[in-house]
Amino acid sequence: MKAFVFPGQASQFPGMGKELYDQFAVAREMFEIANEILGFDISKIMFEGSEEDLKRTDVTQPAVFLHSVIAATARHESFLPDAVAGHSLGEFSALVAAGAMTFEGGLRLVKARSHAMQKACEVVPGTMAAVIGLEDKLVEEICSAIQGVVVPANYNCPGQLVISGEIKAVEEAVSVCKEKGARMAVMLPVGGAFHSPLMSSAEAELTSAIDITTITSPRCPIFQNFSALPTQDPDRIKENLTRQLTGPVLWTQSMLNMLDSGLSEVVEVGGNGKTLSAFFKRIDKRLSVSTL
Repeated sequence: MKAFVFPGQASQFPGMGKELYDQFAVAREMFEIANEILGFDISKIMFEGSEEDLKRTDVTQPAVFLHSVIAATARHESFLPDAVAGHSLGEFSALVAAGAMTFEGGLRLVKARSHAMQKACEVVPGTMAAVIGLEDKLVEEICSAIQGVVVPANYNCPGQLVISGEIKAVEEAVSVCKEKGARMAVMLPVGGAFHSPLMSSAEAELTSAIDITTITSPRCPIFQNFSALPTQDPDRIKENLTRQLTGPVLWTQSMLNMLDSGLSEVVEVGGNGKTLSAFFKRIDKRLSVSTL
């Protein structure tokens, strides 16, 4: 089985998409459409902006989405997946690339999601931290024992878990994780507590945007973040997209389920091309890994 996987936030980099723009006419057309839908010149920010310019949630999310979807579209002759999956935001890229949403519909949905999440970040301050070198179960127990909101957010790969929540609670969890022997436990430079209950104020807006978006059965199964299971059912896809906002990204579990389904090759589409591939290699070094 060959799976095409799509990265989320933190895979952005200055100059992203410029090579695609210069090389493919369809990429230039898609960037023009994106500038019109978003209401600002995102291509200019992606091509010429600094790392800081790309960090704001309502810029980062459409930028990463565009880079992945345009890469898959421009190189369509190489995009032949048996399954797809995307990490957090990448799930939206995966659905568009697999034909479940139009490019325009997917971008409008990402725009709504990023705006809703940016507002949630401003309403309730929060943060995230990466914990490396502890068993997932131990990190879960540490989070549950702390007063305040701090929860597992991204199960990236065995031994690497990102936690999310209120600033004080996350700081306390980081301290306890270090005491328990974590190889690394560090605060992340993010603007909010993604994939935690602190995103609940964005849920109604995202649900409304998902409800008006046409989602059809993708051409191959998608392993979704919230369930870690494959599906091609549009109703299930919509439900899981909504629940992903405040629920954890079960990426470790998704990778294991893909392997159980016969995964032999992984192609990372867009972003820096390194993040998700490295997670898969942590689980099985024999996997064939490449980028698109």
